[in-house]
Amino acid sequence: MSCSGLTFRRPIPDDYERVMAVLPSWWDGRDLRAQLPWVFFVHFRTTSIVVEHEDVLVGFLVGFLCQDHPDEAYVHFVGVAPEWRRAGLGGDLYRRFYALARTDGRTIVKTVTAPVNTGSVAFHVALGFSVLPGDEEVDGLPVMSARGPFGEPRVQFQRSLDVEPVP
Repeated sequence: MSCSGLTFRRPIPDDYERVMAVLPSWWDGRDLRAQLPWVFFVHFRTTSIVVEHEDVLVGFLVGFLCQDHPDEAYVHFVGVAPEWRRAGLGGDLYRRFYALARTDGRTIVKTVTAPVNTGSVAFHVALGFSVLPGDEEVDGLPVMSARGPFGEPRVQFQRSLDVEPVP
């Protein structure tokens, strides 16, 4: 699919229900809804993005500028509808977030994913993210233990904004 004909915009609080409705199906039945509270759709709208194709939600990125680390921005959650994957939409969402972060003087973007989400790990590495060291290893990946919402390990990533985005 081509990324033409897409509408990129800031989320509004009403988008929360739309995103909650697709999360389990977009993550192969994994219910991640508890990891994305409504507050993000109210207080982090200027640094988050919703993507629609003909008024249908096809992607989103929820991110923010770190208050305690003035050089960092953080992507809390990113999702792309399965039928839109490999069309460049995920990379486009990240490039738009990089631009927001750069405008505010940020030089680093960080994010995490579950080690079980091998597609996410590969996606972030392909975008130029480095896997950060952890305190243990899961399936050959360094992870930080007990960083997930229920004490699960997380793979941590970092990407410098001093380099050009990967196409």
